[in-house]
Amino acid sequence: MPELKLLHVGHAPAVLAFELANRSYFAASIPDRGDDFFDQFTNRYDASLAEQEAGICAFYVLVAEDGSVLGRFNLYDLEDATARLGYRVAERVAGRGVATTAVRELCRTATAGHGLRTLRAATSHDNAASQKVLTKAGFVPVGPATPADLGGKSGTWYERDLQP
Repeated sequence: MPELKLLHVGHAPAVLAFELANRSYFAASIPDRGDDFFDQFTNRYDASLAEQEAGICAFYVLVAEDGSVLGRFNLYDLEDATARLGYRVAERVAGRGVATTAVRELCRTATAGHGLRTLRAATSHDNAASQKVLTKAGFVPVGPATPADLGGKSGTWYERDLQP
């Protein structure tokens, strides 16, 4: 059974393999990270761990039994009991409910582990799969997302109240 784990230094090789294996798949629905992301991966990864240590963000990976990464689920800009959610799953598990299950689990973790009360996520109008994940995980549309929010695409902001 895949397990959602807080990112740590030992995940780096599996995260890089995940990003490389799924690069073209991700680029079909969200802006490509670019060659610089991969060229500077170690520095960016270390910076992410530092942000996590500082309490600014919380990064999670969905790890398969074999140690491979099936998805990334991130909480950004933790402030005033609110955070932004971002996620991506491997092509090989897409469409199987993996993202929805992990987002639901992360919502519970966001409350219990980070004291969050609200999560926000933006998705482009052409990313129907992400819209479906958010809706199934209890998020509701709250307004338009601009191209600046979504790397050049327009879309919708979703929000979930984590209060019981």
